[in-house]
Amino acid sequence: MSDPLTYTGGIAATNGHLFTLPGGTVLVDAPDGIAAWLKQQKVKVDALFLTHQHFDHVLDAAAVKADHGCRVYSFAPYSRDLTLEILYGAVTGSPFSVTPFVVDEILEGQSQIEALGETWKLYHVPGHSPDSLCFLLAAQNLLFGGDVLFLDGVGRTDFPNGSTQQLLSGIVEKLFVLPDATRVFPGHGDDTTIGRERRENPFLT
Repeated sequence: MSDPLTYTGGIAATNGHLFTLPGGTVLVDAPDGIAAWLKQQKVKVDALFLTHQHFDHVLDAAAVKADHGCRVYSFAPYSRDLTLEILYGAVTGSPFSVTPFVVDEILEGQSQIEALGETWKLYHVPGHSPDSLCFLLAAQNLLFGGDVLFLDGVGRTDFPNGSTQQLLSGIVEKLFVLPDATRVFPGHGDDTTIGRERRENPFLT
């Protein structure tokens, strides 16, 4: 498998990660503009994994599902509380307004799933958002972490139901036990590795 192809778009410069496995193509998160980008790539998405439902990660979720007929995987059903639309007072046509979408596979309470012929381990790490999930493809040492862990950073915790202590303890207890070589593809910024962040992340050292 080649490295994930990353699209970055929307007002928060949010990443969407695309990669192809023998069993199909996976998209992780659906920031604004990614539906049009996928058409340019001439690729069919078979599964959409949502790391969490903050608006910047799901603005194109409904469009991707409509275009590709893919199954959508998320910790919880679509919720305007999770998207932060209510917090921002979003109205139709605003930059924060999300077209509602259907979640086909609700992942709350699950520690792993089978999708596209692969086993994915799931790590629920709240603190940035109550529904934050990290998806680990252990066979490839790839972790898609959303806004949990960044290169030299961690997710914001000043949103409703946020908790710095909960986020940091979740990272240490659930992610920092993974192999050093595990590559982390985050929701914003460049990829990194578990080993590097364990050693050098200023929020966690």
